[in-house]
Amino acid sequence: MTAIVTMYYLPGAGGQLATGLGKALMDRGVNVTGRETRGEFRSLGFEDQLQIIREDLRSHFWHEAARVICNSYGSYLFLHAQSQMEPFPGRVLLLSPIVGEFASDETRTTFSPPRPTRLKELAEAGQFPAPARSAIHVGSEDWQSIPANVQAFGALTGIPVTVVPDGGHNLPKIYVGGLLDRWLKD
Repeated sequence: MTAIVTMYYLPGAGGQLATGLGKALMDRGVNVTGRETRGEFRSLGFEDQLQIIREDLRSHFWHEAARVICNSYGSYLFLHAQSQMEPFPGRVLLLSPIVGEFASDETRTTFSPPRPTRLKELAEAGQFPAPARSAIHVGSEDWQSIPANVQAFGALTGIPVTVVPDGGHNLPKIYVGGLLDRWLKD
């Protein structure tokens, strides 16, 4: 693994930096910083959250060696923050990204995040400032990150999308572990 001092991490809704994916990064010797998507940060308005993320990135991570990793709703926050900046110069890894609203008849769940069509509109207009070194991974059975929607977003923005066979919203740990090992070596 190359010497990575710190990585910016945005977990899914209600997520913590030191659990789940954050813990997997720490176990690999990565210093993890970012924003927990709970507590005080979660109580802020959407635009205020985006402003904090933009400031974090510009102040501490705006260089080619920087790395950002986001999961689920954290990806949604990052993509919206990114939509208001120049393309991020470092590397970005998005896991199970939310790219708009979704519904599941099976679980009787619906979710409509703030500005649910904004990313799609920017992508369709060719106006989304996609980071040049980014990648998306989504499970084939993910009803929250709807693979077809994620693939369409990737095709429009030039971000490569890998669909993980039989993967749900929580991608298999063994898959994510191998992905992290490869991503951290590059």
